[in-house]
Parts: sequence; C-alpha cells; structure tokens
Amino acid sequence: MDTDFYRIKRLPPYVIAEVNAMRAAARAEGRDIIDLGMGNPDLPPPQHVIDKLCEVAQNPDAHGYSQSKGIPGLRKAQANYYQRRFGVELDPESEVVVTLGSKEGLASLATAITAPGDTILAPNPSYPIHTFGFIIAGASIRSVPTTPDERYWDELEKAMNFTVPRPTVLVVNFPSNPTAEVVDLAFYERLVDWAKFHKVWILSDLAYSELYFDGKPTPSILQVPGAKDVAVEFTSMSKTYSMAGWRMGFAVGNPTLIAALTRVKSYIDYGAFTPMQAAAVAALNGPQDIVEKNRQLYHKRRDVMVEAFGRAGWEIPPPPASMFAWAPLPAPLKEMGSMEFAKQLLIHAEVAVAPGVGYGEDGEGYVRIGLVENEQRLRQAGRNIRRYLQSMGVNSSAA
Repeated sequence: MDTDFYRIKRLPPYVIAEVNAMRAAARAEGRDIIDLGMGNPDLPPPQHVIDKLCEVAQNPDAHGYSQSKGIPGLRKAQANYYQRRFGVELDPESEVVVTLGSKEGLASLATAITAPGDTILAPNPSYPIHTFGFIIAGASIRSVPTTPDERYWDELEKAMNFTVPRPTVLVVNFPSNPTAEVVDLAFYERLVDWAKFHKVWILSDLAYSELYFDGKPTPSILQVPGAKDVAVEFTSMSKTYSMAGWRMGFAVGNPTLIAALTRVKSYIDYGAFTPMQAAAVAALNGPQDIVEKNRQLYHKRRDVMVEAFGRAGWEIPPPPASMFAWAPLPAPLKEMGSMEFAKQLLIHAEVAVAPGVGYGEDGEGYVRIGLVENEQRLRQAGRNIRRYLQSMGVNSSAA
C-alpha cells in the first residue's frame, strides 16, 4: 500500500512544532514556562457575546446544519463593520462569506483558484498558511520580501518578468504576522495599480486590523477605488474580540473570488455552529468598547515587554501593530540561529518564543514574541532572560 502521499511530501515538518514539544515536556515536568510562542489570546470574549451564544444554544432549532457561507445576519454585520470602519460598501450576498477563521478561508480559496503548477507570490517570512495553503493546492511559491520598501517592488517586477508560468496571485499581510510591519493607503493604491496592470489577484490578510498602536489605524486595501476588481480581504474575530477558539472569520471583496470560495466551501463544510454565528453578530453589532480596551491592553504589554527585555540586554524594536514583536537575536548570540536560541531560552530562561526560521528562511536571525501574557509575567520573563543572557556574557542595561 502506497504511503508516500503526494501532498504530505510537499509539507516539511512544522519547524515550530519542535519548540512546542519541548515546552509541553517542560510543563509536564512541573516547570513554570512563560509561553510567548503562540498567538493565542489570554483574554475572554465580551460577556454579552457569551450570553448570546448561550441564549441561542437553548433554541432546539439551532442545532442543525447551518449555512456554509454564513447566516445572512452575520454577513450583513460584517458589511456594516467595513462601512463604519473603512467607509467601504459591500454587498452581503455577493461580496461577503463567513469562514472558519481566516486560516481556513485562505486555504479554501487557494483550493478554489489555483491549479497544480501555478505560481503564487507570497511574502517571506510569512504566516505558514500564506504559502502552504497554496502548496497543498499544488501550486509553486515564489517568495517576495515582507518589508514594503522599494526592494519589494523590484522583486515583484522581477517575479513577473522572469517566472514561468507567470504568477497569478499575490498574498499580502499587513499588519504582518510575524514581522508586525504596516503599510499606508498609498501602498495599497500602488499595489492595486500593479495588480491590474499585470492581471494578478490580490489576497489581503487583515487579521490584525484592530490591533494598531500609537493612534495609527490600519487601512484596508478595499479603501482603494477599484480594489474590488482584483482583491479579496480576510479578517478574523480571533484577536479583535478574543474569540480565537470560535474560528470566526470573513472573506470580502471581489465577487468572482467570493463566489469561488463559497462554492468550494459548500462541498467542504456546513458553516460554523449557528449559535456561534449569532454571537458573532452580537460582537460586531454590539458595544465596541472591548475593541479599544484590548488595543490599549496590548499596547501596554508591548511597552512593558520592550522595556523589560531591554533592561535584560535584548533591544527589541516596538511593533507598530499586531500582538507580536519581531525580535532580532541579541547580537552576541546571532550565530546561534533562531531555532537553537529559542531552545536555549526555553531551557535556561523558561520563556517560550517562536523561532523566525519557522516562517521562512528569511526569518532566520529573528524570533517572534507574542504579547499573550500579563504585564507581571512579561516582567518576569525579562528577569529570567536577563539571567540567561548574563550567563552567556551579554551585558544588561540595568545594574
């Protein structure tokens, strides 16, 4: 019996899984590991959202199959969100589909629009689904930089001029996971013009739309006039409303791409549990104070982490958005590499971080730090790291 499965052969072992296994083993031994490796929110959803879930779950008619594309009220609520947040009008019937988190939406759309042998442009480093969603679908990946500078545009042009077959899709993700980089509306305007000229679809992952800092809201690509001609955008309720385990996300934008995604999903799933969709409506349509509260909390955690780790001798650029910091390895330990550094930090400082190489070869030399512990724990992580770095001959900035 053949066990050499075609698609499994194209999936390398998940690099970060090795650190995750070490973390689990350390906790099983009773060690107090401060886990900054996963992007798993430690905050609860708003109480009125939980109440709505419980209320609708009491209805005996709410436990059958739901709608794969999402219940009408939820698609309308997402369209209303785009109107009030970005000034973008969406047709809930043809330009909005509910996904099981943005991750599933990206993977399902990759299945819908790519064929074996197609070439896809994706950032490096990037969140794994941005590449492997297409690899699973049989496509090939040509990497482009994550940093949106002039080199980014140069690499896009090289990709279009020297890649066979010519790329058909470009994935963008700002605020970026893992690098936390952001762009302005002018970037998206230039990108839409580029995509129209080269006849390339754009898939924009805007999962961290509401986790921006320093009073600088993140834009949507759909704010660009005519963007819906070439683009779809994915958002998620995971971080905005602390609903990660609910797996509630959306794809919005170009009707052709939305129709393709909807059709594939109709074969794969029956949609999320109806009470969860009803609760998601309550989140989008209800009081939005939780969004600002979470934003301020992550902002404060960012500042605490940067200060505490800086005192330990590890200078980290403050991320302008998202729930992550993209941290260069301390200079004296750079040759160690991100995987080994993450292992040593776990062993000797009891702090878990994600090695940058797990997000692509261009992530080497960095680790991703999640702001998913409270301020006290972040300060404790800083003290633990300080002891480890001192043992390695790295001087701290505090006496």
